[in-house]
Amino acid sequence: MNKRILVFAILSLIWGSTWLFIKIGLDVLPPLTFAGLRFGCSALILWAIVWARKTAVPKNWADWRVIMWTGLMGMSINYSLIFWGEKYITSGLAAVLQAMIPAFGLVLAHYFLPNEKITWRKSLGVATGILGVALIFSDQFKLAGTMALAGSAALFASAFFVATSNIIVKAQGRNIDPLVMAAGQMTIGVVPLFLIGTIWEGNPLHLAWTKAAVLSLLYLVVVGSTIAFAMYYWLIRHMDVTKTMLISLITPVIAVALGMMTLGEGLTWPIVIGTLLILVGVGAIVGEQLIAKFLRVTMPSQSNG
Repeated sequence: MNKRILVFAILSLIWGSTWLFIKIGLDVLPPLTFAGLRFGCSALILWAIVWARKTAVPKNWADWRVIMWTGLMGMSINYSLIFWGEKYITSGLAAVLQAMIPAFGLVLAHYFLPNEKITWRKSLGVATGILGVALIFSDQFKLAGTMALAGSAALFASAFFVATSNIIVKAQGRNIDPLVMAAGQMTIGVVPLFLIGTIWEGNPLHLAWTKAAVLSLLYLVVVGSTIAFAMYYWLIRHMDVTKTMLISLITPVIAVALGMMTLGEGLTWPIVIGTLLILVGVGAIVGEQLIAKFLRVTMPSQSNG
């Protein structure tokens, strides 16, 4: 198997599984403190790798300003919304709503990245995805009430903030090493998570740890953050960045399947239809030709004899 495709598949599986481990950890750990612990530990590991590789660290304020703002949006706000919202909805649904990141990114890129203008086909993709989100919101409110609707809205909003963070990185952070960028974002991001978490959720030293909570945190730190980031940065150096966007089509499917198999999370028809609308919308944004090219790469070549 092509090494790029193997890394792509493993990365999709990892990012599809993190939603399950977040849900398991949230049974015991408060959301903001849980998120802070995840990225605080991950930042330490990433900085150790940066030091071992003797990677250049930015020395100018402009680069650190990019790291600061994207750390606050992509880590602090994004993951506080994700961890809080997933307390009230299923792990699979959380992953589905986060799949709206490319849709938000497309709209933002139209205004802030001159070379990435929106098209009618992509506009239709955004509209289709939003229709799917609206259907899911309606279903969650009817079945589980206000908190489930609020949890869904939190995941939807988180997709906007991480998309904004990605656009800023693409526009202003091209000269920053990706590993340094991730480590810096995590370092900046965990400060508000811990401060607000301590105020609202209590002393993090007094958490009631269980075996499941410890395993969830370890998986998210080592596999879901450190290994996943390393694989992703390798992948974007060896595969077109636009092709890596296909991950956003695969991870929700994996997350839904894992949630059903391990946690007994159910599905309703509005969620199924809404999920399909979101994935179709994101697929339209990524591009039909891109998907076709990707499938041709993954298919083994045929030869006579």
